[in-house]
Amino acid sequence: MKRIVVVGASAAGLTAAEAIRRRGWGGTLTLIGAESRPPYDRPPLSKQILTGAWEPERATLRSLPDLARLRADLRLGQRATALDVPRHRVRLADGASVRFDALVIATGVAPRRMPDSDLAGVHVLRTLDDAIALRAALRAGPRVVVVGAGFLGTEVAAAARTMGLEVTVAEPEPVPVRRPFGDRIGALVADLHRAHGTRLRCGVPVRRLRGASGRVTGVELGDGTTLPADVVVLALGATPATGWLAGSGLRLGDGVECDAYCRAAPGVYAAGDVAAWPNAHFGTRMRLEHRMNATEQALAAVGNLLGDATPYASVPYFWTDQYDTRIQAYGIFPPGAELRFVHGDPSDAHFAAAYGHHGRVVGVLGWNAPRQVRTLRRLVVDRTPWTAFRAAPSRSPAIVN
Repeated sequence: MKRIVVVGASAAGLTAAEAIRRRGWGGTLTLIGAESRPPYDRPPLSKQILTGAWEPERATLRSLPDLARLRADLRLGQRATALDVPRHRVRLADGASVRFDALVIATGVAPRRMPDSDLAGVHVLRTLDDAIALRAALRAGPRVVVVGAGFLGTEVAAAARTMGLEVTVAEPEPVPVRRPFGDRIGALVADLHRAHGTRLRCGVPVRRLRGASGRVTGVELGDGTTLPADVVVLALGATPATGWLAGSGLRLGDGVECDAYCRAAPGVYAAGDVAAWPNAHFGTRMRLEHRMNATEQALAAVGNLLGDATPYASVPYFWTDQYDTRIQAYGIFPPGAELRFVHGDPSDAHFAAAYGHHGRVVGVLGWNAPRQVRTLRRLVVDRTPWTAFRAAPSRSPAIVN
C-alpha cells in the first residue's frame, strides 16, 4: 500500500490523516477538503462564533504550518465529485483524478433546506462562512425566526437571545429536542427558552417561507399564521454528503453503509457524520452527528485500515450549551425508553437522569451535572440491567415518546 486518500477535511478527516502519520505510515497521503479554509471545529459555530465571543480564527483546529507537518498533499478548496472503486480513483471538481490504495471517506453532512430558501435573509449554519454571514446579519438587530428546535436550532435561538434579539422558534414537534430526549426533557428545554424570552411555536408544521422583492419577510405555519421575520435560520437537520458517491458501488442508505470495522468496501473506510455502522454495544445500526464520534470513529477506521481488526462499539457522548445550561449525554435515547431522575431535581436546574430500554440502561443525561453524569456513564458501559436499577427510588418516572 503506497497511497492513502482522505476525503473530507473537517474533524473526522483531519483526525484520520493525523492518525495515519502517528501510526508510522510513511507513504503518500492526500487530504481533500471542499472548503478552502484549514480544518476548524464546528461546535463553536452556533455558540461562541455566532455571538462574537470568539473571532472565526479561534475555531481553527490546525494552522497551515501544522498541516505541513503531516507531509500530505493538501487539496483544500477541492470538492470530490465521483468515486471509482474498481479503478481506485477519486475525481475532483476541477477535473483532476487522485489515485488511492486505501480511502477514508469523511465528507460529513449537508443542511436540509426548504423551497424558496434562496431568499435574502434565509440562513443555514454548517460552515464557518455560514456562521460569519449569520453573525453579520444578527448584528443588524433583526427579528429572528428559527425553523427547527433540535440541538442546532435551540443553540442558535439561545445565541440570538443572548444578543438581545427578538427570537421565535417554530417546531412541528410538541416540544424542542423531542427526538433525542423525549417529552419530559423537551419540556424542560422549552421552559428554559421561555424563561429567557424566546417565543416558541411548537406542535404546528411550517408551511412555507414568505418573501417580497427577493427578501424573506416571514414564516407561514400550518395553522395559517405568519411569523414576521427579517432573518430566518433553517435548522431542519442534515443529510449525509454522499451525492458524490452515486454509482460508486458503495451501499448508500442513511450514509455510507459500513461493517462493524467502519469498512464500506475492501480498502474503503468511512468515519464521522457520513458513516453508518452496526454498533454491537447497543445491538443497532447508527449514524452519529456528534463531535466526539468524529474523532473516535476516525481513529477506529484508520486503525482497522492499518490492520487492527477491532470492531467500533462506542458509547456516544454529546452535549449542548444553551444560556447558562449545559446538557451532557452518554449513550442512546430511543423512543419508548423509560426515563428516571437519579440525582437532583429538574426544578433546581441541576439533575441527572437515566434511560432504560429493552432491560438495560442505554443512556444517561446530566443537566448542569457534569460530575454526576460522568459517574453514571459506567451504567451504560456496563449495560446495567434496568430491573436492578429501577429498585432505586425515583420521584418522576416517565416514558420517552
